[in-house]
Amino acid sequence: MHGEHRDREPIPAAVNDVGTAVLKAAFSVHDSLGPGLLESVYEHCLAEELQSAGLATERQVGVPVSYRDARLDVGFRIDVLVERSVVVEIKAIDALASIHSAQVLTYLRFSGVRLGYLVNFNSVRLKDGIRRLVL
Repeated sequence: MHGEHRDREPIPAAVNDVGTAVLKAAFSVHDSLGPGLLESVYEHCLAEELQSAGLATERQVGVPVSYRDARLDVGFRIDVLVERSVVVEIKAIDALASIHSAQVLTYLRFSGVRLGYLVNFNSVRLKDGIRRLVL
């Protein structure tokens, strides 16, 4: 697991269950739509899938950045926040890069959420486009 620290508590089972539901929903969306669409389409459909599964889902959640004693609203937005416990960053690009993982880890750090998924829907096989990140 990327970014997991040995001195941290394990991710609670309930949060892992939400993560499993996120993956199930992502596979369902990808099976229905396939690759090649805009990120906004996947975001909307993933949120719909998660909400229909009974999960509290928020889109485009602002993440303020703390710098010294100031909280700055600099435009960071979590694509999908599920049950206030799992961050989902959606991509529809040729290939994931390390900067995309760093982006999710930054969102986790500033939001106080510990589990995140980076999902590239532009993958022929979705499992090749998923990264699980833990802080």
